[in-house]
Amino acid sequence: QLQLVESGGGLVQPGGSLRLSCAASEDTFRHYIIGWFRQAPGKEREGVSIISDGGGTTFYADSVNGRFTISRDNTKNMAYLQMHSLQPEDTAVYYCAARAQNSFTWSSRFVIDHYRYWGQGTQVTVSL
Repeated sequence: QLQLVESGGGLVQPGGSLRLSCAASEDTFRHYIIGWFRQAPGKEREGVSIISDGGGTTFYADSVNGRFTISRDNTKNMAYLQMHSLQPEDTAVYYCAARAQNSFTWSSRFVIDHYRYWGQGTQVTVSL
């Protein structure tokens, strides 16, 4: 069973940057589509970005497009979310998740139930 562990969260001032990492437990990682989600207090979990199994296709939510960059290194079983120009509204717990590629459709790209494996989350706080 694939296990995911996020790291890299923390406290950052508005306008700052952070890079989140997602470490996977096994080589089957390379067969999964990876998504980054976030959940702010009192809000539903929302999709932030996804990356295809090979890394060649990415997608971003409008709220982060142009500020965040998703990437992966299948040789290291790692995925990343580079975040720039962070704002207080980006404050949330950030999760990485994995879903099978054979069930993927663009219309379901951020459907939470379609992601089988989840990390425990890492807190990102943007504040002065």
